[in-house]
Amino acid sequence: MRFYYWHYGIVAFSLATATLHIMCYPHFGWLDSIVLNGFGTLALLGMYFLPIPFFQKRRSIVYWTFAGYILLTIMLWIFLGDKAFNFATTSWIGYFAKVAEIFLLLFLGFEIQKHLPAQAKKS
Repeated sequence: MRFYYWHYGIVAFSLATATLHIMCYPHFGWLDSIVLNGFGTLALLGMYFLPIPFFQKRRSIVYWTFAGYILLTIMLWIFLGDKAFNFATTSWIGYFAKVAEIFLLLFLGFEIQKHLPAQAKKS
């Protein structure tokens, strides 16, 4: 697979998102959904880029799962997250994580042409 500039953005912002979520471990523990979200982002990043034949054959499915996962993360934070921007708590991390996730979706958007169905490209 050839690496384009947007792939570097996907890697960088995925790692930023995962790091910000995993940083919440001391406050919530390993089994909290916020911390597990960071590990999920790392897993999807690995599925998308590592040369594992099972995932490479299903790259389009992994792509849409990755984009949907990040979009779901943003939506759940909007509806359920702590939006009090307070450095004394972990609530400020959510804002930085959402900015990283929005940039991640932006860079995933550059990749969308490879994952559209052939019928949609014809019309």
